[in-house]
Amino acid sequence: MSCHKKAYITTPIYYVNDIAHIGHAYTTIVADTIARYSRLIGLETYFLTGTDEHGQKIEHSAQARGKTPQAYADEISDTFKTLWDDFEISYDQFIRTTDTNHKIGVQKAFLKMKERGDIYKDVYKGHYCIPCETFFPKSQLVDDEFCPECGRATSVVEEESYFFRLSDYQDKLLAWYDENPDCILPRSKRNEVIRFVEGGLDDLSITRTSFDWGVKLPAELNDPKHVMYVWLDALMNYLTALGYGTDDEKMEYWPARVHLIGKDILRFHAIYWPAFLMSLEMPLPKHIAAHGWWTRDGAKMSKSKGNVVNPKEVADAYGLDNFRYFMLREVPFGGDGDFSQKALIDRINSDLGNDLGNLLNRLIGMSGKYFEGQVKSHKIKDYYQAELDEVNLSLTKLEPFIFEMQTNRYLEELWRPLSVANKAIDKYQPWTMMKEGREEEAMALNGLIAVILAKVSIMLYPVMPQITTKIATALGFEISHTSWNELIKGDALLENFVIEKIPPLFPRIEEPLLAHVEITKEEVKVKQEIKKEKESNKDEGIALIGIDQFFETSLKIGTVIEAQEVPKSKKLLLLQVDIGEEEPRQVVAGIKEWYSAESIVNTQVCVVANLKPAKLMGMKSEGMLLAAKDTSGLSLIRPEAPKSNGTGIG
Repeated sequence: MSCHKKAYITTPIYYVNDIAHIGHAYTTIVADTIARYSRLIGLETYFLTGTDEHGQKIEHSAQARGKTPQAYADEISDTFKTLWDDFEISYDQFIRTTDTNHKIGVQKAFLKMKERGDIYKDVYKGHYCIPCETFFPKSQLVDDEFCPECGRATSVVEEESYFFRLSDYQDKLLAWYDENPDCILPRSKRNEVIRFVEGGLDDLSITRTSFDWGVKLPAELNDPKHVMYVWLDALMNYLTALGYGTDDEKMEYWPARVHLIGKDILRFHAIYWPAFLMSLEMPLPKHIAAHGWWTRDGAKMSKSKGNVVNPKEVADAYGLDNFRYFMLREVPFGGDGDFSQKALIDRINSDLGNDLGNLLNRLIGMSGKYFEGQVKSHKIKDYYQAELDEVNLSLTKLEPFIFEMQTNRYLEELWRPLSVANKAIDKYQPWTMMKEGREEEAMALNGLIAVILAKVSIMLYPVMPQITTKIATALGFEISHTSWNELIKGDALLENFVIEKIPPLFPRIEEPLLAHVEITKEEVKVKQEIKKEKESNKDEGIALIGIDQFFETSLKIGTVIEAQEVPKSKKLLLLQVDIGEEEPRQVVAGIKEWYSAESIVNTQVCVVANLKPAKLMGMKSEGMLLAAKDTSGLSLIRPEAPKSNGTGIG
């Protein structure tokens, strides 16, 4: 058992710009598993999750829907809380950054850092990405304008700002990373962070005046036009949830045992957060664990791509515990995982059905056929000590995998005892023993199988709480810290019991249950053929495509009926283009350097009409204009003579 008597486990607080997807579910399930394991082994555990609800992006999203930011945040936050409740996530607190106590705590922290001399006022000018809520130096931008993280256009922002002296903490951060090799997991992520910090840290702008939806500065500063940078506000939730700044009621749980996050927010948690904590003279977290992305067909899931997997649909179709097992077993923590119904079905049918479920079925069958359902364990050590020792050895290796976030290794090792049990049945053949009158030996084997199932169920409980509770009930015991202490840490065996007959836990699945989630084999084949063609044509300097692929692109003639400049953008015009449909298409085009809004109205253009909608600077773009560009500039591709709107090209 770990020497730490308390365990504070956190997920990131999820940003309320959209509903939960499979990546959010993965983070939360990993955190829930660690929290359940911590309680099982007797740690006083506090598990925090919640929602991040401030910032310009939320303000814009609310305005676009005709709602107040608070009403919009309430609505989306509730979808997260409802999903976690449906998933039976065992959180102790669901925090919202709009909570009054959170705001008070953040203001107290701001004031303390300022009094320490770590916060000062100046003017900031830089490129700001609203969706990422982040400033980027020009050297990191794509084409001098677009965000390196999300690809959207940035805005040049110049405003008065308070700054945090992040540069003062560069050496202290590097010393922390060096002295605590497991502070960032996996260790490869720690190396990335070290390289970034060694490259030099600039002071961090931590307030905004260009929008209002955020935590105000402390009243003592008498500067009401400023709101706090969303990341300062958000990161402080890990302290304010414990009462920092108000009652300090649960501060005994600090520092966190582990902050679970996605790799896209590692910089904020591994650089900004420890620097803030150092300024506040607070202990630093034990682990910051960053996992990879879940993809489909090798691409990051996003709503705009239409490839998002709904975790509730998958869990409802395949079973919540089965879904949890798949997510934790399929991918090494820190790596990207590609969701596939086939892989999920294989895990259910093989690992769960054949190895675990079938073992329980064999025990129920043997107990009923030979012993009227009775299971007795008292003679196990007389006959099967070697098998028991092998099982116990496997179980001693498990705990480090949990706290080092290696859930796939944890489950891989946990399956070894099931293999021992299934092999023992095949090796010792209880049916032969019964024919030969070796009933005591057969009953001892029966007891061995029951004990192995009980031990595995206890250790599998944090991952699959519903299924393992059913198994424990059938085996006549209850999963708890007491049973963990007796059966895992101690040398106890099960009391005599009559096994309960239960239906098979993992009925075999032959076909995908969610047809719309999976791409078809034909689609995979086409993608592979296209990739092969592209690779074979590399040496020719151009990627050749077939005529069928060309006709997949819909090109249409359209007339620009409205045009306006996009504020704060040097390149973009916002166009309304009539392509012969009931409503005009909105197209955001990067042609402002060559065409004025006035000059392009009532002219015809060529439009790629079947692109998936994308967002540029927060504006939906439903197509792309064809143009040619060389050293002399850019020219739009236009019809030689006027054509009817919607006329196809090809």
